[in-house]
Amino acid sequence: MTIRILLIDDHTLFRSGVRLLLKRQSDFEVVAEAADGIEGLKRARELRPDAILLDLNMPGLSGLEVLQILSQDLPDCAVIVLTVSEEGDELAQALRSGARGYLVKNIDADALVAGIRRAVEGEPVIDQGMTAKLVEQFRNPAPAAGGADAQRSKLTAREMQVTQLLARGASNKAIARELDVSESTVKIHVQNVLKKLNLNSRVQIAVYVVEHGLGPQ
Repeated sequence: MTIRILLIDDHTLFRSGVRLLLKRQSDFEVVAEAADGIEGLKRARELRPDAILLDLNMPGLSGLEVLQILSQDLPDCAVIVLTVSEEGDELAQALRSGARGYLVKNIDADALVAGIRRAVEGEPVIDQGMTAKLVEQFRNPAPAAGGADAQRSKLTAREMQVTQLLARGASNKAIARELDVSESTVKIHVQNVLKKLNLNSRVQIAVYVVEHGLGPQ
């Protein structure tokens, strides 16, 4: 299967470098580039790529604004934020807005390639340093509306286990192994969690866990 990729970034030299890197992969095809958010949205709607690498800081529409529109127009597309920002707030906003991944531009080539493939498969992809910032928030979670106990009551005990493992970035296979159940059972639990919490993606589950203090007790 060929993974069709759109690049949205206002730095021409950076786009050129990423394009050359991705062209070395036999299963990647860079279908287009865009230098701003408006052009990026136009290309995304026309070409419907499998993955989009999206910068946050661009003239005109910001990356977050583009992301919010893309999550509505192309919900199945794996949008990966690729940015210089290492701010936890921007990470959280991107995940809330529907990003499937958040990577920092100093990432090495192999990690970027692997991250794109994982995101297209439906896994959340977060830069290791940014993941550490999310984990740190588990230690001092913000109080949840109605309290953490009220949030926990929405889920069964098994769904809570799945939710906490998802928040750590675990794949379905890893969760199945951890809980000694089949991957198909894990998929059912994931769908139930998304429905009960009114969320759209696995990465949004990670944000929800942190914001509502649902880490392991």
